[in-house]
Amino acid sequence: MHVPGRMTGKHGESGTSTKTHKTIHLFRKGLRLHDNPSLVWALESSRVVYPVYVLDRIFLEGALRTGALRWRFLLQSLEDLHIQLAVLGSRLYVVQGRFEAVLRHLIAKWGITQLTFDVEVEPFYARLDEDLGAMGKELGLSIHTCVAHTLYNVSRIVEVNGGHPPLTYKKFLQVLSTMGEPDRPAREITAQDFLNCPTPVDASEEFRVPSLEDFGIVVESEVLWPGGESHALKRLEKHFESQGWVANFSKPRTIPNSLLPSTTGLSPYLSLGCLSVRTFYHRLSNIYAQSKNHSLPPVSLQGQVLWREFFCTVASATPNFTCMAGNPICLQIGWYEDTEALKKWRTAQTGFPWIDAIMTQLQQEGWIHHLARHAVACFLTRGDLWISWEEGMKVFEEYLLDADYSVNAGNWMWLSASAFFHQYTRIFCPVRFGRRTDPDGQYIRRYLKVLQNFPSRYIYEPWTAPLEVQVEAGCVI
Repeated sequence: MHVPGRMTGKHGESGTSTKTHKTIHLFRKGLRLHDNPSLVWALESSRVVYPVYVLDRIFLEGALRTGALRWRFLLQSLEDLHIQLAVLGSRLYVVQGRFEAVLRHLIAKWGITQLTFDVEVEPFYARLDEDLGAMGKELGLSIHTCVAHTLYNVSRIVEVNGGHPPLTYKKFLQVLSTMGEPDRPAREITAQDFLNCPTPVDASEEFRVPSLEDFGIVVESEVLWPGGESHALKRLEKHFESQGWVANFSKPRTIPNSLLPSTTGLSPYLSLGCLSVRTFYHRLSNIYAQSKNHSLPPVSLQGQVLWREFFCTVASATPNFTCMAGNPICLQIGWYEDTEALKKWRTAQTGFPWIDAIMTQLQQEGWIHHLARHAVACFLTRGDLWISWEEGMKVFEEYLLDADYSVNAGNWMWLSASAFFHQYTRIFCPVRFGRRTDPDGQYIRRYLKVLQNFPSRYIYEPWTAPLEVQVEAGCVI
């Protein structure tokens, strides 16, 4: 039996399901129907189910630092989810307001007896889960949760490692080797599920997915990464058409300044849960099983998924993970406080064309190659400006479509040599590194129009060009 207000499910207390509940299924990050075990539970244990997304703008723009491009991606993902639910005879209820207040109103209005949702690892979601548990106990609700945003229950990884997180990737893989393969994805959800457990469809305007215009948000850049589960699955299938590319993928061999992504480009969809990480992982396993030779972690595609899992695990058990102060794994470094230099880095005005081209792409598209991220992070921190990684993390969190609490902070600590990695002398030169893979500077020409007529010889160091060359190119340094 469920205990009111207790978190139950596969990774908590077990329970038996009978179709007696009126359930709200809370979508938070897992904005998808495939591999959604908590929604499957809701459908199998309820008379009616209300799929709900609480759009708490204060939370999204405060704790999550959601910028304009991320807002567009989120709203597109919600609209896509609403359409997928409608195809199955249901709908998505989007409600705006503070999380707990909104839920209390809906629970009373609809006579709700059960909440279902996925477990998250970020501290602000953990606090929210505690609040939901307390509210459930107060109101006599059953609460059922499942792990679906990570491959494993990260708390279990920490437990197997003796109660503390593994702090090296090698140790992390050793721990996983004792735990077996991740769970298979949950079963498919069909229209029959919603015939057996219908959603009372209310066409009221108050529950629609809002638009950018509703929030006064203006985004003029082209949509290169449309949000939503349907787009995630199409992108997945497109990449998996080339099984040889998948089997032989090696991340260091991808190109940081390619005009087209040389990686899968699935990270935004994994971050928001439009694509299941377990589905991705097991599809990769199937391809690897058919290949005599394939790349291995840490550089393989499966290795990239495990890097994500590594950072989620460490973040879940490390206090103040996104800060230097009070963070037990982070070196305490006397970074400079230089607001002018930080502003120039953020706004692509450093004067180094390759760095500025990367930051321009970030602002316009919400995505940059992982090696490009390495370059601008190194430039901001230990390489050139000696500004705290926390400042760079905040900028990435605002702009990146794949911004993720654990992965973003973990990578910034790594790249600034504050944690995980301490080879301080390995620096990304802001001139030579980009020139090595794009000697003609086509990437710079695309994102820095002011330099599009510059000769290739000078495009990475325009200040070295003779004045007459600068005049002829239409850009005098």
